[in-house]
Amino acid sequence: MVFDVNAARAQRLEAHGASFPFVVDGEEFSLPTELGIDALEKMKGLDQSDLRGVLATVMGDADAAQRLFAHKLSVQDVRALIDAWREATGVSMGEGSPSAS
Repeated sequence: MVFDVNAARAQRLEAHGASFPFVVDGEEFSLPTELGIDALEKMKGLDQSDLRGVLATVMGDADAAQRLFAHKLSVQDVRALIDAWREATGVSMGEGSPSAS
């Protein structure tokens, strides 16, 4: 049997949707449910305590990230968002949640 990557991807996207939507102060944003290899490569160079950098890389949209951070998010807000996204999509970004410790 040959593993069909496209079929597996389609199944994941069907199960989780193409994006993980969230709202901050009434403004809608989204994170992708599939994390590209390029994003992972960029995150390797970031300190995992760089919550802005990690979240902006995951978002993949510099303008959306700038609008998001204009909302004056707390560390706890970002951690809760990343944890909810990871739980909903099954995405893993390494050993643990990014933190500011």
